[in-house]
Amino acid sequence: MNSTSFFANLPLAYLTAVSWAFIAFLVGRVVKRHATIDIFWGSGFLMVLLESLFVSRAWSHSAAAHPWWAVSHHARVFRLIVLICVALWSLRLSIYLAIRQRGSAEDPRYLYIMRGARGRNENLYALTKIYLLQGTLMWFVSLPLQWMAFAKSFNAPLVSLGVALVAIGLFFEAVGDGQLRRFAQNPANAGTTMSSGLWKYTRHPNYFGDSVVWWGLYLMAMSTGMGAATILSPLVMTWLLTRLSGVPMLEVRLRKTRAGYEEYVARTSAFFPRPPKKA
Repeated sequence: MNSTSFFANLPLAYLTAVSWAFIAFLVGRVVKRHATIDIFWGSGFLMVLLESLFVSRAWSHSAAAHPWWAVSHHARVFRLIVLICVALWSLRLSIYLAIRQRGSAEDPRYLYIMRGARGRNENLYALTKIYLLQGTLMWFVSLPLQWMAFAKSFNAPLVSLGVALVAIGLFFEAVGDGQLRRFAQNPANAGTTMSSGLWKYTRHPNYFGDSVVWWGLYLMAMSTGMGAATILSPLVMTWLLTRLSGVPMLEVRLRKTRAGYEEYVARTSAFFPRPPKKA
């Protein structure tokens, strides 16, 4: 591991993350919807990883004699695995949200945030409080990815376990989102609560899956040795999902807009899947 290169790349990775958030800001102004940043959120991690891999190659003293992103064949394979995992997670999420947001109104979360802009420049307020803030979080949460871009060796069993967790997380996200989309498309379900499929075992299978994906990526980073020091990244992601912008803000709205939601909360786990409680 060339830790010097990793630390030297941190400002470049940050510039990549906030630049991607700024592009989201420009697109958001065109479509007049700040929820656009949610579409750019997932794909932003892929952008940061690609930037780090590119810099890792460019700064490698053996770049002329060795393959694109690694010295050893094994490291090359493991970095490719990481890239595939991140690409599958990030692009699925961004494409799904882009389709879901098409023609929709502003997300109530961002309407709430923009209340603080009264009497201020709304564009500047949104740029700093929504886009640049999420760009900074994107940079911090992606630290395990940045670290692995400069790693020279991986522990195969830990990488395998990490891939398994990523697969489980993707299953919960993709299947949960698909079930919810089909439920919402049925006019008979308008104003009611989704409580079947994966949603029978957790009120937020997509958020749970998101968290599992990041713990899987962290295990891959931990397989490099000092990558274990990036543990704050999956912890922050899990905290965001369970304590800040994920579960709490969404459930405030669902309690007001979904019939039977209080009963659903009483019998269904908020995050970790488990059999529903008996009435």
